[in-house]
Amino acid sequence: MLKVNRGDFLIKPFLKRNNIRASYQIISTIFPIFSIWLIVHQIINQPFSLLIKGFLLIPFIVLLTLFSSRTFSLMHDCGHNSLFTKRKLNRFFGFLLGLVNGIPQKSWSIDHAFHHRNNGNWEIYKGPIDVLSLEDYESLTKREQIFYKVSRNWMMLFPGGFFYLVLKPRLGLVIIIFNFIKDILEETFIKIKNREISQLLAINSRVKPPFSDYGDNFSELFELIINNIVVIIGWIFMCKWLGLVFFLSFYSVILTLSAAILICVFFVQHNYENAYAKNTKNWDLIDGAILGSSNLDIPNWLNWFLADISFHSIHHLSERIPNYNLRACHKANIHLLQQSKFLKLSDFSNCFKYIIWDNKNEKLIPIS
Repeated sequence: MLKVNRGDFLIKPFLKRNNIRASYQIISTIFPIFSIWLIVHQIINQPFSLLIKGFLLIPFIVLLTLFSSRTFSLMHDCGHNSLFTKRKLNRFFGFLLGLVNGIPQKSWSIDHAFHHRNNGNWEIYKGPIDVLSLEDYESLTKREQIFYKVSRNWMMLFPGGFFYLVLKPRLGLVIIIFNFIKDILEETFIKIKNREISQLLAINSRVKPPFSDYGDNFSELFELIINNIVVIIGWIFMCKWLGLVFFLSFYSVILTLSAAILICVFFVQHNYENAYAKNTKNWDLIDGAILGSSNLDIPNWLNWFLADISFHSIHHLSERIPNYNLRACHKANIHLLQQSKFLKLSDFSNCFKYIIWDNKNEKLIPIS
């Protein structure tokens, strides 16, 4: 296999960011979302039967789902500091875009940056669904193996999507508050018991519980709190405007479908037959980008809603390339991507079989 180096690629001309193009992308995403919600409000207030209203709302569910996916994709660019020219602009708009989908942008971006630093090293980063090694899988009981297989089935994209955007950011804050109070009470009790009253003001409570993505530091915790406050206030307003049951159910469906699309895309771009899946000793960052990231051959209109993340090998080669330059950069370097994986929509379902990492042979395999 011919080794391709980063220096072989033409990258530099495509790194230039443009605030006008970035602003247009934000406007062309947010304005339609507001417009669609106004149309939805008009439909539910018409004297139609529930059946007719439901039928009329279907295309708007699809549109809002797609625009929600695009919002997340643009937030992803802000996390890479690649949408706008200034870091502060990326942080500001990344935060606002995170509000649309109810997810704190900073915490998500930090976790995503870890993925970029270790893509293809399956000893350190085991994909979006935490793939087990073959040894770990074989050590499970029969019941645990069945649960593992079922929990990684493509159908779990939907409950997983609901949890990821609707519940997880709220649950993360609740868990942090619970652990914070619990640690304070435990340390207070110990200090009172030991007559160490003077030390009560020096309590240092762990902020981040071991199973949460949130609360690594104060700035992440602060954004998590602000995100939840603004999002919940927004939900209350929308419930009063559209009705409690309608909004919560309608919005939950949109976020669930949107998250399912994003998780699916992320999964198939790294879990597929013959994907680059090395251990630390044999891992190479450039090979991880080229051989461990699939490129999606999907319709242009769908690419627009995903902000061209389909050109994934180039994105992993340099995450600072703005999404509006990815396609051009991909085409300029297509001759160097002959070893990369290219997937069509019809290939997606096959990718969900590759949920075991054979750590000895360094490859992803299906469950036999």
